[in-house]
Amino acid sequence: MPNINRFARPVLLVLALLGGGACSTTKEPVAPVASPPPVVTRTTFQNPLLPSGPDPFVAQRDGFYYYLHTLNNRLAIWKTTKMSDLGNAPSMVVWTPPANGAASGNLWAPELFFLDGKWYLYYTAGPNGTNLGLQRTWVLENASPDPTTGTWVDKGRIFNPNADFWAIDGTVLEQNGNRYFLWSGHNGIDAVQRIYISQMSNPWTLTGPRVELSRPQYAWENVGPPYVNEGPEIIKHDNKTFLIYSASFCAADEYALGQLTASSTADPMLPSSWTKATQPVFGQRPAARAYATGHNGFFKSKDGKEDWIIYHANSNPGEGCVDRRNPRMQKFTWNPDGSPNFGVPVPIYTDMTKPSGE
Repeated sequence: MPNINRFARPVLLVLALLGGGACSTTKEPVAPVASPPPVVTRTTFQNPLLPSGPDPFVAQRDGFYYYLHTLNNRLAIWKTTKMSDLGNAPSMVVWTPPANGAASGNLWAPELFFLDGKWYLYYTAGPNGTNLGLQRTWVLENASPDPTTGTWVDKGRIFNPNADFWAIDGTVLEQNGNRYFLWSGHNGIDAVQRIYISQMSNPWTLTGPRVELSRPQYAWENVGPPYVNEGPEIIKHDNKTFLIYSASFCAADEYALGQLTASSTADPMLPSSWTKATQPVFGQRPAARAYATGHNGFFKSKDGKEDWIIYHANSNPGEGCVDRRNPRMQKFTWNPDGSPNFGVPVPIYTDMTKPSGE
């Protein structure tokens, strides 16, 4: 019997070469796979960081930044690993005040500190309404490692029982193994805002006397009325402690930062420990669209190599002391004598290099 496979193979080969029949082995061309576009990592950012943000403050812990600002009717915390990306960071409302009572409205200038293994949030508040003469300083406590989680417990008002007057803008100083509270307040006689200090026996209790450290003294501190020293903030460098404060009425375009300097081992309760700068150390700059520059905070870059100031400013003259104030940040350096050199406000919408490590 003849071997039919010997005759079939050439036929099948011809059919395959001609593309005919079910035996064709021709394949459709495969389109090349497109490569994903390269990831472009921006190395710059611009001010303002947010459209609104009076009285900005930054705390740092465990690789995160926790940012706060005045919201008037609530307290919220923004959590981010990159301050330059604050505009995309989520925020969490951590405290909504009661509808009525002594701390039900006008919530201002929140500041966050990790003390004795817990978070403490200091803020200013008073009764709902327009009577701002009853503003006082209050404190919340949270045992969670992350202040955007857990439960905030109201620890009540933090005040000096021997001088219970109008008090705002509380902050904390640690020096010589002791802890101190600083704030802006009245003396019970006039409406001039002064910077006061008292020692703390725990994060929610003051002990001993209340001592005045600064009052409006120079012309640049007395643009108003009212005449104001407020928003105290502490920064330390080498062997010195610097108390940076805001001066003049917050609605004035001339609102600016002043400075007190003490040794890092001095007793901060003694006014004689502090030396006051005769000129502002940071102020308005119309060419940068920076007016009413003040109420600042400080933070370190992610890698700890740079010092940064965060502050609020208005973008136009005459915008007052309201929500038009927006948060801005910029790197600063140190003078040969060890004091901070904040430079001048950088113009808004200008590319600036991100903090190192971001």
